[in-house]
Amino acid sequence: MTRKNLFEILLVQMFVIFVAIAPTQAAKKIRVVTSLPDLADIAKQIGGDKVDVFAIAKGYQDPHFVDAKPSYMIKLKKADLFVQVGLDLEIGWVPPLLEGARNKKILWGGDGFVDASKNMDLLQVPRGDPSKLRAKGDIHIFGNPHYWLDPLNGKIIAQNIFEGLIKIAPENEIYFKQNLEAFIRKINDAHQHWQALMAPYRGTEIYAYHNSWPYFEQRFGFKIAGFIEPKPGISPSPKYIAKVINEMKNKNIKIIIIEPYYPPKSAELVAKNTGAVLVELAPEVGGQPGVDDYFKLFDTNINKLIEAFKEVGVEPKPFSN
Repeated sequence: MTRKNLFEILLVQMFVIFVAIAPTQAAKKIRVVTSLPDLADIAKQIGGDKVDVFAIAKGYQDPHFVDAKPSYMIKLKKADLFVQVGLDLEIGWVPPLLEGARNKKILWGGDGFVDASKNMDLLQVPRGDPSKLRAKGDIHIFGNPHYWLDPLNGKIIAQNIFEGLIKIAPENEIYFKQNLEAFIRKINDAHQHWQALMAPYRGTEIYAYHNSWPYFEQRFGFKIAGFIEPKPGISPSPKYIAKVINEMKNKNIKIIIIEPYYPPKSAELVAKNTGAVLVELAPEVGGQPGVDDYFKLFDTNINKLIEAFKEVGVEPKPFSN
Protein backbone atom coordinates (compact mmCIF):
# COMPACT_ATOMS: atom_id res chain seq x y z
CA MET A 1 0.00 0.00 0.00
CA THR A 2 1.44 3.33 -1.05
CA ARG A 3 1.65 6.36 1.17
CA LYS A 4 -0.94 8.04 -1.07
CA ASN A 5 -3.41 5.16 -0.64
CA LEU A 6 -2.93 5.21 3.12
CA PHE A 7 -3.59 8.95 3.21
CA GLU A 8 -6.79 8.50 1.19
CA ILE A 9 -8.02 5.76 3.55
CA LEU A 10 -7.37 7.99 6.58
CA LEU A 11 -9.31 10.82 4.95
CA VAL A 12 -12.28 8.52 4.33
CA GLN A 13 -12.19 7.28 7.93
CA MET A 14 -12.08 10.82 9.29
CA PHE A 15 -15.02 11.78 7.08
CA VAL A 16 -17.04 8.80 8.33
CA ILE A 17 -16.30 9.74 11.93
CA PHE A 18 -17.26 13.37 11.29
CA VAL A 19 -20.55 12.37 9.68
CA ALA A 20 -21.31 10.07 12.61
CA ILE A 21 -20.77 12.70 15.29
CA ALA A 22 -22.08 15.76 13.45
CA PRO A 23 -25.80 15.02 14.04
CA THR A 24 -25.09 14.54 17.75
CA GLN A 25 -23.35 17.89 17.96
CA ALA A 26 -26.07 19.62 15.95
CA ALA A 27 -28.77 18.11 18.13
CA LYS A 28 -27.23 19.32 21.39
CA LYS A 29 -29.93 21.18 23.28
CA ILE A 30 -29.91 23.97 25.82
CA ARG A 31 -30.36 22.37 29.22
CA VAL A 32 -32.96 24.33 31.18
CA VAL A 33 -33.84 23.64 34.82
CA THR A 34 -36.77 25.43 36.47
CA SER A 35 -37.99 25.51 40.04
CA LEU A 36 -41.68 24.93 39.14
CA PRO A 37 -43.42 22.99 36.35
CA ASP A 38 -45.31 26.10 35.13
CA LEU A 39 -41.98 27.74 34.30
CA ALA A 40 -40.84 24.52 32.65
CA ASP A 41 -43.86 24.37 30.37
CA ILE A 42 -43.46 27.99 29.30
CA ALA A 43 -39.74 27.39 28.71
CA LYS A 44 -40.63 24.44 26.45
CA GLN A 45 -43.06 26.58 24.48
CA ILE A 46 -40.48 29.33 23.95
CA GLY A 47 -37.46 27.08 23.50
CA GLY A 48 -39.18 24.52 21.28
CA ASP A 49 -36.91 21.79 19.96
CA LYS A 50 -33.80 23.75 21.01
CA VAL A 51 -34.24 23.03 24.72
CA ASP A 52 -34.31 20.13 27.14
CA VAL A 53 -36.30 21.19 30.23
CA PHE A 54 -36.51 19.75 33.74
CA ALA A 55 -38.68 21.05 36.61
CA ILE A 56 -37.51 20.36 40.15
CA ALA A 57 -40.84 20.65 41.99
CA LYS A 58 -43.94 18.65 41.06
CA GLY A 59 -47.30 20.31 40.61
CA TYR A 60 -48.82 18.45 43.56
CA GLN A 61 -46.04 19.60 45.94
CA ASP A 62 -46.12 22.69 48.13
CA PRO A 63 -43.66 24.99 46.30
CA HIS A 64 -42.60 26.55 49.60
CA PHE A 65 -41.12 23.25 50.78
CA VAL A 66 -39.20 20.99 48.40
CA ASP A 67 -36.45 18.55 49.42
CA ALA A 68 -33.02 19.63 48.14
CA LYS A 69 -32.03 16.23 46.72
CA PRO A 70 -28.49 15.58 45.42
CA SER A 71 -29.99 14.48 42.09
CA TYR A 72 -31.31 18.03 41.61
CA MET A 73 -27.82 19.41 42.18
CA ILE A 74 -26.53 17.17 39.40
CA LYS A 75 -29.20 18.53 37.05
CA LEU A 76 -28.24 22.09 38.00
CA LYS A 77 -24.54 21.33 37.61
CA LYS A 78 -25.16 20.50 33.94
CA ALA A 79 -27.73 23.26 33.31
CA ASP A 80 -27.22 26.10 30.87
CA LEU A 81 -30.21 28.06 32.20
CA PHE A 82 -32.03 28.13 35.54
CA VAL A 83 -35.44 29.78 35.98
CA GLN A 84 -37.03 30.54 39.36
CA VAL A 85 -40.25 32.15 40.57
CA GLY A 86 -38.31 34.29 43.04
CA LEU A 87 -39.82 36.64 45.65
CA ASP A 88 -38.63 34.25 48.40
CA LEU A 89 -41.06 31.48 47.35
CA GLU A 90 -38.21 28.95 46.98
CA ILE A 91 -35.88 30.53 49.52
CA GLY A 92 -35.77 27.39 51.67
CA TRP A 93 -34.59 25.04 48.93
CA VAL A 94 -33.27 26.77 45.79
CA PRO A 95 -30.21 28.49 47.36
CA PRO A 96 -28.82 25.23 48.82
CA LEU A 97 -29.31 23.50 45.47
CA LEU A 98 -27.56 26.25 43.52
CA GLU A 99 -24.72 26.36 46.02
CA GLY A 100 -24.30 22.59 45.89
CA ALA A 101 -24.35 22.53 42.08
CA ARG A 102 -21.32 24.87 41.83
CA ASN A 103 -22.37 26.10 38.41
CA LYS A 104 -21.41 29.79 38.26
CA LYS A 105 -23.28 30.58 35.07
CA ILE A 106 -26.70 29.85 36.67
CA LEU A 107 -26.08 31.82 39.86
CA TRP A 108 -27.75 35.21 40.39
CA GLY A 109 -26.18 37.69 37.98
CA GLY A 110 -24.96 35.01 35.57
CA ASP A 111 -26.11 34.76 31.97
CA GLY A 112 -27.84 31.49 32.79
CA PHE A 113 -29.95 32.81 35.68
CA VAL A 114 -33.55 33.95 35.11
CA ASP A 115 -35.84 35.40 37.77
CA ALA A 116 -39.30 35.07 36.23
CA SER A 117 -40.70 37.78 38.53
CA LYS A 118 -38.80 40.53 36.70
CA ASN A 119 -41.18 43.36 35.65
CA MET A 120 -44.11 41.68 37.43
CA ASP A 121 -46.89 43.84 38.90
CA LEU A 122 -46.99 42.29 42.36
CA LEU A 123 -49.92 42.01 44.74
CA GLN A 124 -50.00 42.06 48.54
CA VAL A 125 -46.60 43.67 49.06
CA PRO A 126 -46.48 44.04 52.87
CA ARG A 127 -45.97 47.41 54.51
CA GLY A 128 -44.48 48.28 57.86
CA ASP A 129 -41.59 46.98 59.93
CA PRO A 130 -40.22 43.77 58.30
CA SER A 131 -39.18 42.43 61.72
CA LYS A 132 -42.82 42.33 62.77
CA LEU A 133 -44.14 40.53 59.70
CA ARG A 134 -43.49 37.04 61.08
CA ALA A 135 -46.24 37.59 63.65
CA LYS A 136 -48.67 37.67 60.73
CA GLY A 137 -47.80 34.13 59.67
CA ASP A 138 -45.99 32.96 56.55
CA ILE A 139 -45.81 36.40 54.90
CA HIS A 140 -43.75 36.95 51.76
CA ILE A 141 -41.80 40.16 52.24
CA PHE A 142 -41.61 41.04 48.52
CA GLY A 143 -45.26 40.36 47.71
CA ASN A 144 -47.43 37.35 46.97
CA PRO A 145 -45.33 35.04 44.73
CA HIS A 146 -48.14 33.06 43.07
CA TYR A 147 -48.21 35.43 40.10
CA TRP A 148 -48.23 32.65 37.46
CA LEU A 149 -51.91 32.07 38.35
CA ASP A 150 -52.82 35.12 36.29
CA PRO A 151 -52.51 33.96 32.67
CA LEU A 152 -51.52 37.44 31.47
CA ASN A 153 -48.51 37.22 33.77
CA GLY A 154 -47.56 34.17 31.74
CA LYS A 155 -46.59 36.58 28.98
CA ILE A 156 -44.13 38.34 31.30
CA ILE A 157 -42.69 35.00 32.38
CA ALA A 158 -42.29 34.03 28.73
CA GLN A 159 -40.52 37.32 27.92
CA ASN A 160 -38.08 36.79 30.80
CA ILE A 161 -37.32 33.25 29.66
CA PHE A 162 -36.88 34.45 26.07
CA GLU A 163 -34.33 37.02 27.23
CA GLY A 164 -32.47 34.32 29.13
CA LEU A 165 -32.43 31.96 26.17
CA ILE A 166 -31.00 34.50 23.74
CA LYS A 167 -28.15 35.20 26.16
CA ILE A 168 -27.27 31.50 26.03
CA ALA A 169 -27.97 30.95 22.33
CA PRO A 170 -28.15 34.27 20.43
CA GLU A 171 -27.95 32.40 17.14
CA ASN A 172 -31.50 31.12 17.79
CA GLU A 173 -33.03 34.53 18.58
CA ILE A 174 -35.36 34.59 15.58
CA TYR A 175 -36.63 31.09 16.36
CA PHE A 176 -37.24 31.92 20.03
CA LYS A 177 -38.91 35.21 19.08
CA GLN A 178 -41.34 33.43 16.77
CA ASN A 179 -42.23 31.00 19.56
CA LEU A 180 -42.67 33.87 22.02
CA GLU A 181 -45.03 35.70 19.67
CA ALA A 182 -47.03 32.51 19.07
CA PHE A 183 -47.29 31.95 22.84
CA ILE A 184 -48.51 35.50 23.42
CA ARG A 185 -51.16 35.17 20.70
CA LYS A 186 -52.33 31.89 22.23
CA ILE A 187 -52.53 33.43 25.71
CA ASN A 188 -54.50 36.42 24.42
CA ASP A 189 -57.02 34.22 22.61
CA ALA A 190 -57.40 31.84 25.56
CA HIS A 191 -57.77 34.74 27.98
CA GLN A 192 -60.74 36.11 26.07
CA HIS A 193 -62.38 32.67 26.23
CA TRP A 194 -61.69 32.28 29.96
CA GLN A 195 -63.00 35.76 30.72
CA ALA A 196 -66.23 35.02 28.88
CA LEU A 197 -66.70 31.83 30.90
CA MET A 198 -66.09 33.52 34.26
CA ALA A 199 -67.81 36.86 33.62
CA PRO A 200 -71.30 35.65 34.68
CA TYR A 201 -69.90 34.80 38.12
CA ARG A 202 -68.04 38.03 38.84
CA GLY A 203 -68.37 39.15 42.44
CA THR A 204 -69.27 35.69 43.77
CA GLU A 205 -67.77 35.21 47.22
CA ILE A 206 -65.88 32.06 48.11
CA TYR A 207 -63.47 30.88 50.80
CA ALA A 208 -59.95 29.54 50.27
CA TYR A 209 -57.76 27.38 52.47
CA HIS A 210 -54.51 29.29 51.84
CA ASN A 211 -53.65 32.66 50.29
CA SER A 212 -52.40 31.27 46.96
CA TRP A 213 -55.01 32.81 44.68
CA PRO A 214 -54.97 36.66 44.63
CA TYR A 215 -53.76 36.88 41.02
CA PHE A 216 -56.31 34.32 39.86
CA GLU A 217 -59.01 36.10 41.88
CA GLN A 218 -58.15 39.53 40.50
CA ARG A 219 -57.99 38.36 36.88
CA PHE A 220 -61.33 36.52 36.87
CA GLY A 221 -63.37 38.68 39.21
CA PHE A 222 -64.65 36.41 41.96
CA LYS A 223 -63.98 37.39 45.57
CA ILE A 224 -62.15 35.46 48.28
CA ALA A 225 -63.97 36.50 51.46
CA GLY A 226 -61.67 34.68 53.87
CA PHE A 227 -59.39 31.74 54.57
CA ILE A 228 -59.57 28.50 56.51
CA GLU A 229 -56.09 29.31 57.84
CA PRO A 230 -56.22 32.13 60.42
CA LYS A 231 -52.81 33.28 59.15
CA PRO A 232 -50.80 31.94 56.19
CA GLY A 233 -49.15 28.68 57.19
CA ILE A 234 -50.98 28.46 60.54
CA SER A 235 -53.43 25.61 61.14
CA PRO A 236 -56.88 26.69 62.34
CA SER A 237 -57.99 26.15 65.93
CA PRO A 238 -61.48 24.82 66.77
CA LYS A 239 -62.44 28.35 67.87
CA TYR A 240 -61.33 29.82 64.55
CA ILE A 241 -63.12 27.10 62.57
CA ALA A 242 -66.34 27.95 64.43
CA LYS A 243 -65.84 31.60 63.46
CA VAL A 244 -65.39 30.65 59.79
CA ILE A 245 -68.52 28.49 59.85
CA ASN A 246 -70.59 31.36 61.28
CA GLU A 247 -69.27 33.84 58.75
CA MET A 248 -69.90 31.53 55.80
CA LYS A 249 -73.43 30.87 57.00
CA ASN A 250 -74.14 34.57 57.50
CA LYS A 251 -72.84 35.44 54.03
CA ASN A 252 -74.27 32.30 52.41
CA ILE A 253 -70.85 31.36 51.00
CA LYS A 254 -71.01 27.89 49.52
CA ILE A 255 -67.59 27.22 47.94
CA ILE A 256 -64.17 26.52 49.46
CA ILE A 257 -61.08 26.08 47.28
CA ILE A 258 -58.01 24.15 48.41
CA GLU A 259 -54.68 23.03 47.00
CA PRO A 260 -53.84 19.29 46.80
CA TYR A 261 -50.94 19.48 49.28
CA TYR A 262 -52.86 20.96 52.24
CA PRO A 263 -54.62 18.69 54.76
CA PRO A 264 -58.34 18.77 53.92
CA LYS A 265 -59.70 17.88 57.36
CA SER A 266 -60.46 21.45 58.54
CA ALA A 267 -61.89 22.50 55.17
CA GLU A 268 -64.05 19.37 55.05
CA LEU A 269 -65.39 20.13 58.53
CA VAL A 270 -66.31 23.67 57.50
CA ALA A 271 -67.93 22.43 54.29
CA LYS A 272 -69.96 19.84 56.18
CA ASN A 273 -71.29 22.43 58.62
CA THR A 274 -72.11 25.08 56.01
CA GLY A 275 -73.35 22.96 53.11
CA ALA A 276 -70.45 24.26 51.01
CA VAL A 277 -68.68 22.45 48.20
CA LEU A 278 -64.95 21.81 48.66
CA VAL A 279 -63.14 22.24 45.33
CA GLU A 280 -59.55 21.07 44.88
CA LEU A 281 -57.88 23.29 42.29
CA ALA A 282 -54.51 22.85 40.60
CA PRO A 283 -52.09 25.50 41.91
CA GLU A 284 -49.49 24.51 39.32
CA VAL A 285 -49.08 22.51 36.14
CA GLY A 286 -49.29 18.86 37.19
CA GLY A 287 -51.37 19.69 40.25
CA GLN A 288 -54.37 17.73 38.96
CA PRO A 289 -54.72 14.79 36.52
CA GLY A 290 -54.65 16.08 32.96
CA VAL A 291 -53.20 19.48 33.89
CA ASP A 292 -50.07 18.90 31.85
CA ASP A 293 -49.50 22.36 30.42
CA TYR A 294 -50.02 26.03 31.32
CA PHE A 295 -53.22 26.38 29.31
CA LYS A 296 -54.83 23.28 30.80
CA LEU A 297 -54.09 24.74 34.25
CA PHE A 298 -56.64 27.50 33.60
CA ASP A 299 -59.01 25.33 31.57
CA THR A 300 -59.27 22.88 34.46
CA ASN A 301 -59.52 25.39 37.32
CA ILE A 302 -62.08 27.57 35.57
CA ASN A 303 -64.24 24.61 34.59
CA LYS A 304 -64.10 23.25 38.16
CA LEU A 305 -65.15 26.59 39.60
CA ILE A 306 -68.03 26.97 37.16
CA GLU A 307 -69.25 23.45 37.94
CA ALA A 308 -69.15 24.33 41.66
CA PHE A 309 -71.03 27.62 41.10
CA LYS A 310 -73.75 25.71 39.27
CA GLU A 311 -73.86 22.98 41.91
CA VAL A 312 -74.52 25.42 44.75
CA GLY A 313 -77.01 27.45 42.72
CA VAL A 314 -75.07 30.65 41.99
CA GLU A 315 -77.15 32.61 39.54
CA PRO A 316 -75.04 33.67 36.52
CA LYS A 317 -75.18 37.31 35.53
CA PRO A 318 -75.66 38.32 31.88
CA PHE A 319 -72.31 38.64 30.11
CA SER A 320 -71.49 41.69 28.03
CA ASN A 321 -68.20 42.79 26.49
